[in-house]
Order: sequence, then C-alpha cells, then structure tokens
Amino acid sequence: MAKLTEYIKDRRIASLIAIAVILILLDVHFGIHFGIEFVGGTQIPLTLDRPLNATAMSTLVSALDQRVSTFGLKQVTVEGIGNSNVYVVIPTVSASEINSTISVIDSQGIFEGVVNGKVALNGSSILHSSIGIVPPTTVNNSVQWAVTFYVTQAGANKFAKVVFGAANKPLYMFLDRPVGAAILMNSSILNINTTITPSTQLADIKQVLTMAARNDTIPIVTVSNNNASVSAAESFLEKNPQYKNIFASYNLPKALIAFLKAGNYTVHLESTSNMTPLYETTGLDTQTLEEWPMVGLLSAPILNPSITNGNVSDSYEISGVVPTTVPRAQMVNYADNQSKTIASILSGGALPVGVIVGTPTLVSPTLGKGSLEVSLIALIMAVVFVSLFITIRYRKKFLVIPILMTTLMELFIIVSIIGLIGTIDLAAVAGMIAVVGTGVDAQIIITDEVLIKRTAGSSTKLLLGNAFYIVWADAALLVVAMLPLLFSTSLVSIIGFSESTIIGALMGIFITRPAYGALISKHFG
Repeated sequence: MAKLTEYIKDRRIASLIAIAVILILLDVHFGIHFGIEFVGGTQIPLTLDRPLNATAMSTLVSALDQRVSTFGLKQVTVEGIGNSNVYVVIPTVSASEINSTISVIDSQGIFEGVVNGKVALNGSSILHSSIGIVPPTTVNNSVQWAVTFYVTQAGANKFAKVVFGAANKPLYMFLDRPVGAAILMNSSILNINTTITPSTQLADIKQVLTMAARNDTIPIVTVSNNNASVSAAESFLEKNPQYKNIFASYNLPKALIAFLKAGNYTVHLESTSNMTPLYETTGLDTQTLEEWPMVGLLSAPILNPSITNGNVSDSYEISGVVPTTVPRAQMVNYADNQSKTIASILSGGALPVGVIVGTPTLVSPTLGKGSLEVSLIALIMAVVFVSLFITIRYRKKFLVIPILMTTLMELFIIVSIIGLIGTIDLAAVAGMIAVVGTGVDAQIIITDEVLIKRTAGSSTKLLLGNAFYIVWADAALLVVAMLPLLFSTSLVSIIGFSESTIIGALMGIFITRPAYGALISKHFG
C-alpha cells in the first residue's frame, strides 16, 4: 500500500489537484454563472420577417449577441429556434434597461453617411472592433455624446471620392433610415425649438430625405387642423399607392388617422419629440439640421474643407447633444445610454432580416431557486447510489474515496468550465447527471482490469492500458454522438446537455480517470 506522498507525486494525480486549485481560484474571482432557470431573468422572443438558412441564422445570432453584449449586459444568451425565431435571454434587470435592450435588438442596424444625396459611408466599411464611446461632456450647460470608429481602406477611399468638393456641406449620418415610406407631419411641429421659418425647415428636411444616388426620396406632407389639409393628404396617398409605410404625428387630425387605419396602411404614430427635427447653431445666426430621431438621423457634422480636397481619412465620429427637454439630473445618463445604444448597434452590424419583438417573459428567481435545489439533490443522489453500487460490487472500502473523488471532480470541472465561460441551465445539469453514469462505466472497466484480471499475472501497467483503450473508444463515440446537438439551431434548448456531456467525457479521459487509475493501481498494484 502506497503512502500519501507517493500518491501526490504521481503526475496524473498531481495534475488533477493542480486543475482543481486553479478552477477554485477562478470560481472565487469570477463567480459561476447560472442560467435564467436558476436565477431568474427575461426572455425576449423574436420573430424574423422571413426564414433563414443555417448560415444566415448564425450571422443573425452573432450580430444580436454582439449588440446586446456591447450594450453592457452580461450572461446574455441568443438562441436561434428553427429558421424563423430567436430567443434572447438576459439577466433580470430594470424595466428601463429591458426597454433599451429591446430598442437595440429591434434596430435593423443599417448605417449610412450621406452627402449631397449620395452615400459616402456605410456600415459594411466600419471596423467593428474600433468602435469607441466618448464619455459625455458638458459644454455651456449642454451635455454632448459621441461615438468614434474607423473604416476600411476601401471605405475611406470611397468617402474621399464622394465628398470631394463638398466643403462646408453637412454629412447626414443615418441609422435605419426608412425606405419606401412617407411622412405625415402636423404643421405645428415646424415651429418647435427653432427660429427658422417653416418653409426653410421644409427645404432642409426635403434635402435630408433625398437619396438621389438611388432615387429613394421620402415624401413629407404637412397637415393642418382643417378639412382642406386633411383632404390634400388623403389625395396624395391615393395618388401614390406605393407608400404603404406611413410615419405620422400622433397629433394629426382624427379624421386622417382614421383614414390611414382603414386604408391598409402600416402606420407608425410618432411622438412630438421623435417627429421634431433638431437644429444646432453652427455660426452667427446660422442653424443647421443636426438630428431627427424619426428618420434615424443621428448627427450631421459639417465637412471641413481639409477632407473634401481628395485627402483620405479613416476615422469618424457620430455625436449629438442631449435635448433640453431631458431633466438636468438625467442628462449625463441619457447621453451615456444614447452612445452605448448606437455603439452596440454598429458593433453588431446590420441584421440580415428584420425582426419583430414579442412580449418579454419574466422568469421568477423563486422558481429558479427551486429548480437549482432539485437539480443538486438529483446530482447528490446519483453520486451516492453509484458509489454504493461499486463499493458493494467489489467489497473494498478503499474504493469509496477514489470513486467519490473521481465523480465529484468530474462534476466540479464541468460546473466550473460551463459556469465560467457560459451559463449553467437545466439542460447542462441533465448532462452532468448523465456524465455520472458514463463515469461509472469507465471506473468499472478500470477496476475490473486492475482487481480481477491482474490475478492472471498481467502487469498493472498493461491492464490499465487495456482499460483505457476501451475508455477512450467509449468517450470518442460519446463526443461524436453529441456534436450534432452542440451545433444544432433547432434543438438549442438541449445544447447545454451536449456541452456537459462532451466536457465530462474529455475531462474524464484526460484528467480524472487517469488519476483514478493511478490511485487504485498504486494501492492494489
């Protein structure tokens, strides 16, 4: 019988101890992340406007995951369900954060920088890893926000070509500019927050809405509170049936809103704050259209002559000012949220399809706590019964410690790895219970070789080699069987099962089962 020091000096046992110590330190420092079933959270269902193949679904899931993660949420899970649905699962957060998350998810993410009706920049040119958030700054009692980014060389060359000769012109930066839409605006909105005359505002707005390069213009119709104005708006829509997507002021005359709802139009009733174009003073008594939430206009910086003479620049900035209607105490938080939202959408890039956000579902932490307790009891019972079975079979008390250690260490390693790099859900726990069974199978094979067949005169080393040949073959078959589930887009609810099983099999053949073999071979060999 070997001494304790001889066990510890064995490379296989020492490796197991070292890995256990490292994982314990990592668990203490970073913590183990449990899924929504155990700690509660919010599940946001998404329906795609058309089915996707496996490649496009993977792109969509990656983009959404990047967006939500960049927005600042941790332990986010984005799962594709079949070919037309996605579940986004986030930790339990406040109602405002859930609404902000939905806003990030709901955006198509199509970015364009337009000058003189031509696209000078687009989202495909942005280097997503270069996107940065500038901390909010306070200037003359106003709070400003900004997002910086770099573009590819091809994007920089295109920008230099399009803006050539456009000195002191605005570069309109859009995120999800409406396509194939018309705008119905209450004429009273043109008198808000500016000294510019309504006619000049309309001219500015029409310039912003014109995309000459692709013949894509968004018509705007101003409506007053009289029957003649309403009739004119209705007549315009009847003569232009291609405009079925309507952005309208919520305070339009009731008769016009009723006409829209009865006419099979898709109507977006916008608040006054979204519908109001925002101007910024750029010189002495000079104001330019800077931001317009309703059409996705983020900002409109004036092109410096130094970058319109053919010089190539690869760095750009989207910036804005917090509206004066926001309470003073909330301005910094508003600016921070605005820049985080834009940065997260740009980081994820444009989505391959549009998404329809369903009603978020809250999962109670109380229910999750009960699930965790039941799962832990199931795991403990599995370990205890398996250990008793093997001890009774071989009638050797010494085997209790190696068997328990091997089984518990496999579970600990699985929990630590999944809990550190992802989240532990119910499917993962089910996989852990299954791993207990496969671990027992391997321990029986090893024990049979060492305790029974060694009576035939074979060396312990040779017997262990025979045992591990079988163990390796079983583990390889198990991993191969689980791989389709791991990469499945239609069975995402059991991906955790395959993860647990694969990690358990790999850690078993490389770490825990060699240590188990070393223990019993030193004791009985």
